[in-house]
Amino acid sequence: MSPAELLAKVAQFDALIVRSGTKVTREVLEAGRGRLRVVGRAGVGIDNVDLQAATEAGCLVVNAPTANTVAAAEHGIALLASMARNVSQADAALKAVYSRTLTVFTAQGKWQRTKYVGVSLVGKTLAVMGFGKVGSEVARRAKGLGMHVIAHDPYAPADRARAIGAELVSFDEAIGRADFISLHMPLTPATSKVFNDESFAKMKNGVRIINVARGGVIDEDALVRALDSGKVAQAALDVFTEEPPAKDSKLVLHENVTVTPHLGASTVEAQEGVAIEIAEAVVGALRGELAATAVNAPMVPAEVMSELAPYVSLAEKLGKLAVQLVAGESGGIKGVKVVYTTARGPDDLDTRLLRAMVTKGIVEPVSSTFVNLVNADYTAKQRGLRITEERVSHESPVAEAPLESIQVRLSHVQSKFAGAISDGGDIVLEGRVKYGVPHLTVVGPYEVDVSLEGNLILCRQIDQPGMIGKVGNILGQTNVNISFMSVGRTFRGKQAIMAIGVDEEPDKETLEHIGHIPAIEEFVFLEL
Repeated sequence: MSPAELLAKVAQFDALIVRSGTKVTREVLEAGRGRLRVVGRAGVGIDNVDLQAATEAGCLVVNAPTANTVAAAEHGIALLASMARNVSQADAALKAVYSRTLTVFTAQGKWQRTKYVGVSLVGKTLAVMGFGKVGSEVARRAKGLGMHVIAHDPYAPADRARAIGAELVSFDEAIGRADFISLHMPLTPATSKVFNDESFAKMKNGVRIINVARGGVIDEDALVRALDSGKVAQAALDVFTEEPPAKDSKLVLHENVTVTPHLGASTVEAQEGVAIEIAEAVVGALRGELAATAVNAPMVPAEVMSELAPYVSLAEKLGKLAVQLVAGESGGIKGVKVVYTTARGPDDLDTRLLRAMVTKGIVEPVSSTFVNLVNADYTAKQRGLRITEERVSHESPVAEAPLESIQVRLSHVQSKFAGAISDGGDIVLEGRVKYGVPHLTVVGPYEVDVSLEGNLILCRQIDQPGMIGKVGNILGQTNVNISFMSVGRTFRGKQAIMAIGVDEEPDKETLEHIGHIPAIEEFVFLEL
């Protein structure tokens, strides 16, 4: 499609899958008119997608980062070996020896064994710049070739590097020690043209560079100067700042440069794998499943998401219940505190996903726009909502579950249900997961126990016999099924809260009948 065709058609669809050639700009996302929910990038790099605009639009962006990992690493090694042994230049020179009929010797071609003497890889130092999935696979293969591997990546764990046999070093040390430099970093404002005149000046004379990542990380004019001066002996490039490059590109035409047309992921196996991976990611996102490959949502590993899945629903439902308890304009909420009770240490519990879901639960019921995991934090920030978190240590002899409970506190607000106000003056709700199902366990100062699988009625009452029967009878007469019921009372005695889970929404008249029971002091119906 042309850009104009894409703009005209994008509002008809819920999902869009693109490769690197299609630009998903703010204009495209706005043309989606709120229907476009997912953009899938069939590959790793997402620099052709406006992530900020997607986040603001509530559109999830997912990529396929694993299926072409091996293909890209293999291509990097292929370029490394091809460059070191002058394979492409020697191939072109030898073929020029013969005419199309393979019989006529031409002046342009020569049998040039001495000109194309290469360099050995064994014993040389390879600097892997960017030690993610592809970079670490390149390192593994380079070790097999007998190379010494160093790496630079501010986010790479040292234990992973040690397991491969690589040494993590600073940027300047990496480029200063290397005989070969292989680039595997994403294109970001911080990495744009990071390889420039200044960087090349810090390198060894005669260094060799491979790039199968993103063209924009190299200042191409500076690389030409480094090649002309001999500072860089050779370069092997699969990617360029502009693709395809200009026909008169000095870099492409340079005799010491080996080039391929962005073939890093171009194997039969990788293309099929990427297609399957991105299709599964997009379908999962449309179903509302948590996406391990989301790039504009909390980046949570798949194993962590699987472990936290039951608590994700609990976190959102606590937020949704809490905001419904606020009296008047709920836009007045400014402070939200989320308290996690856990037996795990601070480094063993990733709460980013849970925080986002609490935010989603609080913001979505009072927002005029669709709010999802992607734009929950952004929307909250726009509304001046401040989310803080606290971890409370809980000693447990068997710490199998990641969390004991989640508590949501809304401060400096009035409540339409006074029973939800704690002694400290905050609206407080707390819950936990039991048998894989979220339960509400605390309302204000009261302990309850009710499943959060349906809607909820809270009644604050004088604690006396017959109350459960009276409320149950009213609901039964109007065919409202009770799924759970729990009564909690304070230690001070006569006050209690009845928490009732109902499958249907009672009509206004039924709720008024409940409120007219003499011992009931207040009640509230909450939707889930």
